[in-house]
Amino acid sequence: MLDRLKSNCICDIMKLLYISPTFSGTGGIGPHAFRVAKKLGENGFDVELMDVPHIPIKNLKNPSFTILGSLKALSYTKTYDAVHASILGSLKALSYTKTYDAVHAWNLPSAFIMKQIKSKKKILSVHGIYSDQVSMLHSKVASSLVNFGENRVLDWADTLTTDSKAVQLAYKEKLGKTFEYLPAPLDPDKFKEIPEVKKADNQIVYVGRDSYEKGIDILQSIESKINGKVVYCTNLDWKEAMVKLKESSLLVVPSRMESIPQVIKEAFYLKVPVIATNVGGNPELVTHQETGILVPPEDPEKLTIAINNLLDNEETRRNFANNAFEFINNNFSWDVLLEKYTSLYES
Repeated sequence: MLDRLKSNCICDIMKLLYISPTFSGTGGIGPHAFRVAKKLGENGFDVELMDVPHIPIKNLKNPSFTILGSLKALSYTKTYDAVHASILGSLKALSYTKTYDAVHAWNLPSAFIMKQIKSKKKILSVHGIYSDQVSMLHSKVASSLVNFGENRVLDWADTLTTDSKAVQLAYKEKLGKTFEYLPAPLDPDKFKEIPEVKKADNQIVYVGRDSYEKGIDILQSIESKINGKVVYCTNLDWKEAMVKLKESSLLVVPSRMESIPQVIKEAFYLKVPVIATNVGGNPELVTHQETGILVPPEDPEKLTIAINNLLDNEETRRNFANNAFEFINNNFSWDVLLEKYTSLYES
């Protein structure tokens, strides 16, 4: 699929191509890329979206996207160069009806498509250590292939970005790669769609994929010991999930592995207290006993205690919610971050 999010400005605007397995869903990289494209479209950029459906091959979901995506990229006849240094290049550019300034791949498999498409600038964003994710979720064969090729794939990009300082540091230590820290903004305007709700007493909510790395099974295993009702939002659209989040007493993020969960930011904005595991980028958002509670990963007993204690303390929940709301607005609004995104393409 190829869609476009375009500015109404009648001027010389930058033209970008975004590549992602999807641009829809409640969470993850696809919806984030879509939100960025939409915001840039409102600020003078012309952004096309290229997504490629998955082929349902067991344990090879992302690699199958890569295979199909690479074939799709080879069929492209457009040139994504903004400027051609030579006369021949300039004449060639005139033969195309459009000119694109950059191609932006939004996860590591998308880089295989990015590599096939000509552009002045190639940008690759990663949200998590990809080889670690594959090791946890996929087959041993897939894991070995990724470990072998990850370093090479990262070299295809002119600029590497991540939304997590933890991921930034890990790639520097693991592969010596320099990543630009590019946080995912939260758009308050989207929350105007969320209606007023009545709080559900002692309701705990989980929002995310039903996937091993997300630790949903850990929360399920302690459900009978929790002094409240647990609601799982694994297959709802964004608006429905936000309604459930808004009416809840607290959000639990029991992940074994994370980058920066957007749902934590959403909970902060909706003033819903958060309990999260101390993994990945979670501590970049949740300051223990200030904006929420951090617990060790894969520790059901400590997670149970933290949930029940917070349910019993309304004042603590209110303090966490107020602190988190201030934090998210001061650090992750478009007012704060828009310039970082526009300079990514304009530099």
